Amino acid sequence: MIEVADLRKSYGRFDAVSGVSFTVGKGEILGFLGPNGAGKTTTMRILTGYMPATSGKASVAGFDVFASPLEAKKNVGYLPETPPVYPDLDVASYLDFCARIKGVPSADRKAKIDRAIEKARLGDVRHKLIGRLSKGFRQRVGIAQAILADPPVLILDEPTAGLDPQQIIETRDLIKSLGGDHTIILSTHILPEVSMTCNRVVIISKGKVVAEDTPENLTSRLSSKGAVRLEVRADTRDAFDALRDVEGIVTVNPRGSTSHSTVLELMAEEGVDIRAAAARAIVGANIDLLSLSQVSLSLEDVFLELTTKDSVAVSEVAPAKPAIFTPIATIEPPTPPAEEPPVVSSPESKESN
Repeated sequence: MIEVADLRKSYGRFDAVSGVSFTVGKGEILGFLGPNGAGKTTTMRILTGYMPATSGKASVAGFDVFASPLEAKKNVGYLPETPPVYPDLDVASYLDFCARIKGVPSADRKAKIDRAIEKARLGDVRHKLIGRLSKGFRQRVGIAQAILADPPVLILDEPTAGLDPQQIIETRDLIKSLGGDHTIILSTHILPEVSMTCNRVVIISKGKVVAEDTPENLTSRLSSKGAVRLEVRADTRDAFDALRDVEGIVTVNPRGSTSHSTVLELMAEEGVDIRAAAARAIVGANIDLLSLSQVSLSLEDVFLELTTKDSVAVSEVAPAKPAIFTPIATIEPPTPPAEEPPVVSSPESKESN
């Protein structure tokens, strides 16, 4: 239903989207995740025809977004992060206005509006001014306009942003009810919402797709590598030095420190149990080991593992020490190149000049 291949969007030398590729099947709800500035909204705007791409391909419901933009747009319902509603109109009047813009035939208009109001659960506020509605109801009005023409594809950008917990639950239930009848791309920062709503997840970071799978497979895939949390009585650099040569450790992630202790999270190679070796390394370095525990990864842990650069890859830094853990006293300035002795002009040469 949605196909994206090597999609790119550049602003001068900056690539907001760099080679993004994914597909979404009919009736599927896809969670589109990434930190701020990762390229999520840019990708969504390209799919909805809101902005052009620099290169790549994208199709919606079989229509090329670039070659047949009008046909593609007719098959997409779009909810931007800020709903495009008019506060001076009541809900029914606004949806009637949207139906006219979307080209809904006059004979079908009332039935389409009634259906959208029912699906978005707006019956109690049908004749109220949008400006007097809560943010949660305004989000529902935005979703109602997106589904008004019954498009096969819905693209929802942060539909629960700024809502209270009860409104989030109600909006989540609404989106789940739309799955099956519509193919949905859902962008959100609320990770539990993805686990409860989406069939599959695409995680994007710095304009590139870094993971694509079901939420369950993502968590089990990283959990199978093994995550161990250590609390030690030492500073971060000393703890890292002690763990540097432990086989099987992939990354060492600082997770906070106090004046009395430091917490580290270790990621291991798949199938490798590093607990005993890590404990021996810490104790062997005369460092007090305060606690050691296996960590069960959540989708939030997976998201952080794939999108942050706080972790230090042991394989990338050995045998040299990473700069952030290198004691300043051991840093030696580079030896300057040998310089030729200055040429001193004789008095005779000065006079000749």
